[in-house]
Amino acid sequence: MSKNNSTFILNNEQQEGNKYKELFRVTEKFHATMETTSILTEVIETLHKVFPQYDYHLLMSNDSEATAQLPIKELKYHSENTAAISAYVNGTVEINDINGAQLLYAPLNGRQAVYGVLQVQADHSFPLTEGEIDFIKLVANTAGGALENAKLYQQSRKLIEDLKFINETSYELNSRATVKETLEYVYDQILNSFSASAIGFVFKVDNEPDILKESSSYFFEQSATPFIQQIFHKVNETKEALFIGNIHQSMAGTICPYATAMVVPMIEGEAMKGIVIALGDKPYCFTFDTYKLFQLFIQRSTLAVTNSILREELQRMVITDQLTQLYARNYLDEAIKRSMKIDQEGTFILVDLDDFKAVNDTYGHQIGDEVLIQVAESIRKHLRSTDIGARWGGEELAIYLPGVSLEDGIAVARRLREYVPKETSPKVTISCGISSWKYEQEDEVKNLFNRADTALYEAKRGGKNQIAIKQL
Repeated sequence: MSKNNSTFILNNEQQEGNKYKELFRVTEKFHATMETTSILTEVIETLHKVFPQYDYHLLMSNDSEATAQLPIKELKYHSENTAAISAYVNGTVEINDINGAQLLYAPLNGRQAVYGVLQVQADHSFPLTEGEIDFIKLVANTAGGALENAKLYQQSRKLIEDLKFINETSYELNSRATVKETLEYVYDQILNSFSASAIGFVFKVDNEPDILKESSSYFFEQSATPFIQQIFHKVNETKEALFIGNIHQSMAGTICPYATAMVVPMIEGEAMKGIVIALGDKPYCFTFDTYKLFQLFIQRSTLAVTNSILREELQRMVITDQLTQLYARNYLDEAIKRSMKIDQEGTFILVDLDDFKAVNDTYGHQIGDEVLIQVAESIRKHLRSTDIGARWGGEELAIYLPGVSLEDGIAVARRLREYVPKETSPKVTISCGISSWKYEQEDEVKNLFNRADTALYEAKRGGKNQIAIKQL
């Protein structure tokens, strides 16, 4: 064997040895990291080092991590590049000749999936050898396994983070006492944890959407109504969550300033109570993992909202008279006690329906109850939101006006005396006993009540349909 041949063989063996040293080195690097970007960087750097004469690109799906330092192209499933798609779908090496260049597509194969495609471009005059193809395939497969491990690790961490998020938010949700507090907390979590641009809480009332005030301002705009109606009725029909990656493509003709929507029904038992809508500015700005977590979060939130509604309803029943729907006597007592601690003055009005026994005797107790309800409604209509109307007992009702002077309280009583006969059928009149208190005077709730009761007695004795006042 000539000296030149011996040198050639020796150089080839040395090159082969160096290649597999690089393969061993890069394999160790793969095993030492769980970062996708680090793995892809090692692939490109290793191949450039071993075969510097070729050009390399990574074809990755659009949900893969990308960095500007890597030669990454988006793998488009509807592309004319059938060789690249075939490599990705079938997990096989594909070779194609285009415009005087040889293109090799090596899939990044894992055990469970293909995680991308390595594209190698060689000049047609110096095509890839069989040995080079085998080496590139080996690097690609090793990288695919490493990518799979990294993905599984990242998924495990994400799952742990998601479970932690659900546990923490469940605890916080259960600590919220009112529906308002619960919805405000849900709103903040969707805004911060899911990066939503607009959030809508839509309850179902008589099979139609009812926007809650805790929603973003967009949902109260007139232009939003067609979008909300369409989304609401679609989810109401299917009772299933909805993901819209591109609103303008999927809902042609819909005017909406946002591009992506996640919609999850609030299900209690088998009934849909409403929907929660999270909107994003850009198409597909929410990932599928985000969508799944959002569904789980809304499921937990629905239970908390339902519990808050039941708790508020129970509290309302405790403090409300069931016939008139005015406040109960015990609530009135506590409200006046609080007012005497924080306000400067207040006025109490005791109201009695004149000749109410005659109404019951003439028309029956059912009509009598209806008249009592009508008077209660009249009282509600003529009071401020801060005033308190209550059932005192029998046909007697009570009104407390916190922070209101005696003169203004008398004006309220006169207005009621004028309107009650107009707003009841059969028509009834009322008599009123009024008392008031001031901060600088020593007074007690029971004394306030006693003075009003005395005044009411005087009004009734004075011919009914009267107003009487009793002060300290």
